[in-house]
Amino acid sequence: MNYRMMGKFLSQILFFEALFMIPALCISLVNHESAAIKGFLITIVILTILITILYLLCKDAPSGFYAKDGLACVGITWIVMGLLGCLPFYISREIPSYIDSFFEIVSGFTTTGSSILPEVESLSRGILYWRSFSHWVGGMGVLVFLLAIASVNKRSSGFTMHLLRAESPGPDVGKLVPKMKQTAEILYLIYIAITILNIIFLLIGHMPLFDSICTAFGTAGTGGFGIKNDSIASYSPYLQNVCTVFMLLFGVNFSCYYLLLVKQFKSVWKDEELRLYLGIVFGSIALITWNLHGFYKTFEETVRHAAFQVATVITTTGFATTNFDLWPSFSKSILLVLMLVGACAGSTGGGFKVGRFLFLMKNLRRNIRQVLHPQKVMVVRNNNHVVNEKVVDNVNAYLAAYILIIIFSYILISLDGFSITTNISAVIACFNNIGPGFDAVGPTCNFGAYSAFSKLVLIMDMLAGRLEIFPILILFSRSTWTHR
Repeated sequence: MNYRMMGKFLSQILFFEALFMIPALCISLVNHESAAIKGFLITIVILTILITILYLLCKDAPSGFYAKDGLACVGITWIVMGLLGCLPFYISREIPSYIDSFFEIVSGFTTTGSSILPEVESLSRGILYWRSFSHWVGGMGVLVFLLAIASVNKRSSGFTMHLLRAESPGPDVGKLVPKMKQTAEILYLIYIAITILNIIFLLIGHMPLFDSICTAFGTAGTGGFGIKNDSIASYSPYLQNVCTVFMLLFGVNFSCYYLLLVKQFKSVWKDEELRLYLGIVFGSIALITWNLHGFYKTFEETVRHAAFQVATVITTTGFATTNFDLWPSFSKSILLVLMLVGACAGSTGGGFKVGRFLFLMKNLRRNIRQVLHPQKVMVVRNNNHVVNEKVVDNVNAYLAAYILIIIFSYILISLDGFSITTNISAVIACFNNIGPGFDAVGPTCNFGAYSAFSKLVLIMDMLAGRLEIFPILILFSRSTWTHR
């Protein structure tokens, strides 16, 4: 394990974490929020000291970096980011408990959107901004950001793919262009462009600038932290529809946008994952709209709420325009399935991913045919390309780990004595980076009633879900920390 290289990367990440706090500090200064100012200043000083120490100890780190190192580096980095990124909440006393502060910022960075706060409108603007911005930087990935702006020399080019694969969502991560740095740049430029477009459309609907920026951060990162207690419910139907469209856009594999930029329109239309994603979305909206007949006053309102909740759940955003916990069981069952499926691979959304679901269905079909024709050699194809068997094996391993973590986490948090619906939906909501669940953790409730132990379990679920499980799991493996 190359500890010094990991320390070097960690120092760079902490530098940007401190840098990202400066706009929030400025907002607090403008609004004369003394407690928030104190929180951000002390945190930045602590980060500066740690950065200096890590830099001095690790500046001459050897360049050897392997897959194991990359996975461990990503896992540790995200945990440390949370441990330090929550300090403004805690030091300002706007969230008095450190565990609650840790839960809130990890929920932000992992774009989960689950909250321990009973209401958010009493928070200072600087804290609200930092809370929402954590979604945006976590959506595409902070190490992808580092790769996009850092100079990568020949010695360090070997580990960039390990970092991108460890942090990027999906069953198979590849390059859009030959150079890894250019791939990261393209991803972030697309991300920034769609975010700005989102802000513009929100401003057109007369949403205040601060609200527009924070809402766009939550939409882009598919996170769902709102700055109002009712999330998006009090905004106009136009603004709700804008959020619906952009949530769905951020749930699409970003490689599709790259293909559109290079005018490969047929490749986008033929993308099987995208077509399944859109089919699931529109099919779910139609079924829920039918089931909610008479639940709302008008057909337009029914379609709007159905479309919004489908978009917010399948993309794992977590915004809300209505209390879907009051919906009929059929509609809630559809939402529960969408929580598990999640968005497309290569998007900012969480969940199991439509791409993995597609691979599992194709592999199941292949295995059934193999039973019927045992002598025939069959392969799994995706977009008319043969899928590497290692990818199929990884999807199967991911599914096994996925189920085991949900079961184990559910058993652990059940010690708090909440209902089965509350506990299972809480685990699914955190592990799939969705935000709200059902019952006591529904869209009008929060996670504050859970014990500190259960919150730590859910924090690990959020991290494991955002980082595709394995960067967190290997931290608990003895072989990770032994010599090669």
